[in-house]
Order: sequence, then C-alpha cells, then structure tokens
Amino acid sequence: MNITRTYLIHFLLLLFCGTLLSACKNQSGVSPKTGVAYNDPYNGGLQINRKVKEGPGPGLVVIEGGTFVMGGSLNEDITYAHDNLKRRVTVASFYMDETEVSNADWLEYLHWLNQNFPDDKELYYNAIPDTLAWRHPLSYNEPYVDLYLRHPAYQDYPVVGITWEQANDYCVWRTDRVNEHILRQKGALVDYKTLAESQARPGEPFNTDIYLNGQYKGEGIDGEQMPKDNTPGAEDGARRTVRMEDGVLKQPYRLPTEAEWEYAALGLVGNTEYGNVEGSKVYPWNGLGVRSPKRRTQGLMMANFKITGGDNMGVAGYLNDGGDITVSVTNYLPNDYGLYNMAGNVNEWVSDVYRQLSYEDFEDFNPFRGNVYMDKQYEDAEKGIIAKDKYGRPIKVPATAPRKQTWEELQAATNDSEQTDFQHDVRGFADEPNDELYGVTTLVNNKSRVYKGGSWNDRAYWLNPATRRYLQQDESNAMIGFRCAMTLVGSPEVNTSVKPSFPANRSKAQGGKKILGIF
Repeated sequence: MNITRTYLIHFLLLLFCGTLLSACKNQSGVSPKTGVAYNDPYNGGLQINRKVKEGPGPGLVVIEGGTFVMGGSLNEDITYAHDNLKRRVTVASFYMDETEVSNADWLEYLHWLNQNFPDDKELYYNAIPDTLAWRHPLSYNEPYVDLYLRHPAYQDYPVVGITWEQANDYCVWRTDRVNEHILRQKGALVDYKTLAESQARPGEPFNTDIYLNGQYKGEGIDGEQMPKDNTPGAEDGARRTVRMEDGVLKQPYRLPTEAEWEYAALGLVGNTEYGNVEGSKVYPWNGLGVRSPKRRTQGLMMANFKITGGDNMGVAGYLNDGGDITVSVTNYLPNDYGLYNMAGNVNEWVSDVYRQLSYEDFEDFNPFRGNVYMDKQYEDAEKGIIAKDKYGRPIKVPATAPRKQTWEELQAATNDSEQTDFQHDVRGFADEPNDELYGVTTLVNNKSRVYKGGSWNDRAYWLNPATRRYLQQDESNAMIGFRCAMTLVGSPEVNTSVKPSFPANRSKAQGGKKILGIF
C-alpha cells in the first residue's frame, strides 16, 4: 500500500512538472486572429502583455460608477439659482483621493520644486499658497498667515489658498512623481541612491509623456531591469523603455469633474440593492440631519461647518464639531465610498467651467464642461519629437483639428505653423462673454470654475453635494482646497461578488495560452 502511494505521489509530481513545463512553453501566447506568436523576436517582436486590472494609484480609492440624478439631492434651491436642475446621467468608474490634499502633501511638492530647481525662485513662489487668504478686515487671523501651512500642528489639515491653476499643476507633478517612483522600484530607471550619486545626472526631471515618447533615456537614466527588447535585430540582452501597452504606468492624476465629485460625495452605493436605489440622501450620510443618530455617537456633528452665525465650534468643554477653522483631513466618518470630508472642512475645486445652464447642454455620459481641446506641440513632427518647456514638460497648444490629421496636414501645421479654422473652444460652446457687460450683468466668464462641498465657514445648506458655486481659476480663499481623481481603465465593475454573472472563457479568447509580462 505504501509503495503504491509512493508511486502515485511520484506520478502526480511528474504530471505537475510536465504541465508546468508545457505552460512555460506556451507562455509566449499566440494571436487568436492570425496564429502568429506574440513576443517572438524572430517574427517581428510584437509584445502583447498579460491583461492588467489596475489598482488605484497612491492615496486613491475606487469609485464604481453608474447612473444617478445629478442635482437630485437638492430638495430646496434657497438661492433660486436654478443652476443644477435634475438630470439623469452616467458616471464612469474612476478613482478619487480618500482625503483632501493636506499641508504636508503640499510641502512635499514645494520641497521637490526647491530641490530640483533651486535657482528658479519664480517657480517656487508661484506654487506657494496665498496664505494672505486668511486675512479679513476686523478679524485677527494673522497667526494663520504664518503658521497654518508650515507648522506641524496643521500638517494633516487641508491645504487652502490654492487656485484652480495651482491645483492642476500639482496633479501634473503628482502624476510624474508616482510614475517615476514605480519605474525606479521596478528597475526600469536607476534607483534613487544611484541617481543621487551619479555624475551623469539627467538635465531635466522625469515627465511621463516625455518618457513614453522615448525622449527620457540614456546614461544616468536607464535602469538595469528595463523590459527586454524583442525588436528584430536587437542585440542579445537589449533593453527598452516601458510603454503604455505594458500596463505599468498610472493614468494622470487630475481634478474630478463636477459630475464625478457629486456622484462620489453622495455615495449612493451604500443605499442600493439589486440595481435599485432604496433610499435617497441629502448629505454624504443617511438621514436629514447633521448630527449622528447612533447611540454611541448620538448628537455628534457629522461634518465641520458653521452651525450658526458666531458659532464655529460650540461651547467650551463640549465643542460640537471640534474645529474652529479646518480640521484633520481624516476627521469624521467616511462616506460609503470611503471618502473623508466630502461635506464641510473645505470646499473643493472641480475641473468644470461654471455655467448656470450647463445641465441643459452637457452629455448624459461623463458630463463635463471644459474649455479648449489641447494637443502636445511637436518640435519635429516627422521624427515624432515633442517640444518641451524649460522644466522638461510637453508644451500644450490649442487643438488645430477635431480629429486625427492626415500626415501631410500634421507636417504642414508643425513646419509652417498653420492654423485651421477649427473651433477648439467647443467645450465652452464658443460662448465668450461680452466684455462690455462683464462685471456689470454677470461675473461669469471662461475662467470661472466650479467648487463644491461646503467648508468650515459655510452653513449646512452648502454641505449638500448638489450645490455649486464658482470662483475665478486664478483666485483662492481660506475655504477652498481640493482632492485629485484618476480615470479607471478597463471594466467598470468593481463589486463583482454582489451580483451573478455569466462565465467567461478567457482562455479561449487568448488562444488558450498565457501571455508573458514585460520584465
């Protein structure tokens, strides 16, 4: 009996090894449409990598999208603005920052700018928040001017005094730092220590777009673990830079659209069952009140806001919301998506241009109102070289065509600086304000940006996710901060375990074979 069992074990081990070897042989994969092998340097070297279901970038949580009634949570329009009337829309799944961007986060940004551009005082100065936003006539807020941003007691408080333009610059910087860190960890770029000690340091910082275009490589940049180069004729052991097709790099960080922000703040995911919304919300939490109804926390404020005139925190000995101004970005309970302070603490910038009647115009899928379409400018279109600014970032210019240009049009537009009559402002519907009337009948123009959420200095009405206000994109105050978002790629489904699904024969779609990774 023991001998039989031993033979059986050996047989199973041999069978497993054979299966494993067979799987290794088939790892190259083949095209299901042509039968040609992928990742074969002898037939062209086409590299198709294993399908990636990406996770969120650092600081982000996943927001499963869906349909909702934008403006639907606003039961009473007490300002009579009529600027967010009910309309059913669909928001694609995306990622969003768990918390507002904090002072410590912004100081990290300032530190990097100072380290990498020590002689560019203008760049550093332009990135500093307007701490003078704390100043108010007949109010002694001067201590916050000097202390709020930099004192460690406020390090986890939301950064304020940030313009919409500064928030967008931060998103670009954060994208590059996250992707650079990923590549250094994987060895596709030299590690930080080697970079610091290298005599052949790159003249410009890492930029994602420039890297993907093959313009950031060479001595002092390339790591030892770059992906293998399967290009025909490449030397043995040749390596290449990472491509977008490899599924390694993250999508750009950006400001959320107004629809995304409102959808995420409302958090109806916790009120749904079998595809039906079982209960509506007025705030990011359930119920009509602003105090907790639960026994252990009964009566506690659910957000940081101004209760009444002259009451920013309550009575000494039992402060109602625990904050005179802002509070920590992780104070209070998160909503059903896991997002903190989607009501109160600080208002938050979103990417949309403000128009009172946007709800009449925007699409019902991923509604957004922006400005001009932008393209990367080419330094040499024939060679595909992107023009860079002095900080190593691609130069963006208004789009010259609504769709992909012909090769001849691209060369002509680049070499002769030709401009077509394409209206690149279609996202604003070419509705330039009348300059003669601006400031007389309206303060809205193409630089008016939406902010939402309510702040430490706002009343409860503004905590409703459907409310909206606007400010010029180059202005700021002590009541507005922001958080970042990121587009989710691939399937929109996140909570696949809560509903039945059809079986998927993925192996058949891929020719029954596994596809290699890149490293």
